[in-house]
Amino acid sequence: MKKTVGIFIFDNAEVLDFAGPFEVFSVTSELNNFELFDVFTVSKTKEAITAVNGLSVNPKYDFNDCPTVDILILAGGDGTNQAIKDEQIINWIANTDKHTEITMSICSGSRFLAKIGALDNNPYCTHHQVYDDMEKLVPTGTPIKNKRFVQSNNKTFTSGGISAGIDLSFHIIEKIHDKKIVEKTAKYMEYIINEA
Repeated sequence: MKKTVGIFIFDNAEVLDFAGPFEVFSVTSELNNFELFDVFTVSKTKEAITAVNGLSVNPKYDFNDCPTVDILILAGGDGTNQAIKDEQIINWIANTDKHTEITMSICSGSRFLAKIGALDNNPYCTHHQVYDDMEKLVPTGTPIKNKRFVQSNNKTFTSGGISAGIDLSFHIIEKIHDKKIVEKTAKYMEYIINEA
C-alpha cells in the first residue's frame, strides 16, 4: 500500500536535511512505478520558505490542507531554534505524530521531538553541535553520539548530522520493503549507504 511521506520545512531549514530524504523516498517510488510513496513538503503556511543559505522553497501543503501523513520527516537547521518556540508548529507536529507509522528527525530536527516528549527516557542522536542544547530540552533522554541514526522508540527515529538523514531514509525503506528495493535506489543515486 502506498505510503505518504510528509517532510516538514520552515525558514532556515538545512537544505540537505529535507532534500536528501525527499530524493531517497521519491526516487524509490519513481523506480517502482510510483507505487510506493507519495512524497511532499509541508509548512505552517504555503508561503515560500527560505532555507539555509537562501534557497527558496514552495511547500506543497500547509497545516490546514496537509493529507494524512504515514511517515513524518522533521528537517533540522538553525531555524529549529525559532520554530520550536512556535506553539502552532509544535501542536501540529504533536498531533500529526499521534497518527504516523514512523516519525523521524534529521540533524537538529531532534529539537521538535524533544519538545513533543517523544524522546523522554529514550536514546537519540543529533548533529554534533546540538547535543548540549538537547540535554537541556530532554534531560531524561540518552544521547548516542557515535551512531548515524538511532531508533528512539517503537516508531521514532533520529539521525545525526546533515547527510545522515539519507542513510536513515534508506534504513526506513528497507524496514518497510526490502534490501533489493534499497539497493536499486542507491545504485541509481550512485550512493554508498552508511550503516547506523
